Amino acid sequence: MTGFVSFVGSGPGDPELLTLKAVDRLKRADAVLFDDLSSGPILGHARQGADLVGVGKRAGRPSPKQDHVSRLLVDYALTGQRIVRLKSGDSGIFGRLEEELTALKAAGIPYEIIPGVPSAVAAAAAAGIPLTRRLTARRVQFVTGHDVSGALPEDLNLDALADPMASTVIFMGKGTFPRLFAMLEARGLPASTPAILAEEVSGPGQTITRTTVGALAEQLAAEKGTKAALILYGSLAEV
Repeated sequence: MTGFVSFVGSGPGDPELLTLKAVDRLKRADAVLFDDLSSGPILGHARQGADLVGVGKRAGRPSPKQDHVSRLLVDYALTGQRIVRLKSGDSGIFGRLEEELTALKAAGIPYEIIPGVPSAVAAAAAAGIPLTRRLTARRVQFVTGHDVSGALPEDLNLDALADPMASTVIFMGKGTFPRLFAMLEARGLPASTPAILAEEVSGPGQTITRTTVGALAEQLAAEKGTKAALILYGSLAEV
């Protein structure tokens, strides 16, 4: 007997930003495997008696390996249950979705993907700015600030990231941003380029800090803190 897996994007954390389809799947699930940023009030939509299993990964904290998470997901589904794999933001954006899909396909387990509000979109909304702007920011680019080892990826398109006319959002980049900024400045990105540090977006601890890329690099080199954050920079931050 084979179960069914629903990959559910939970949005940035505010339960009111869940889609109706996401809530429906949570209410019908026999088990919910959730990321760290998808916990709290969002799990209040899970049906009573469902197994709630935390499998989240956070930088600098003990976290389950991805192959363990994928194996656990398969094992639950093979019992014939309805499973929700709850991921923060949208599961297709830096959410390690592909590895888990590969494991399910290999085991012959059916699945669906339910999109969620991307945290980058929620961060821009919280800051009261558009991600695109006529004439000055016709391109949006999302980039991860670290690779599987936690270091700055070596294959970044630095010329594209140094374009001050693009709207750039860096995920998981607080630890590596000082080094990245030095590389971007060498490629012509002005230190005065407007930037936003958006921490714990849509949560009770949300903070939106308006600054510049140069000042932000200095701030994060001194103290990066432990809050989950996004870094936005480019002409979008001028509003």
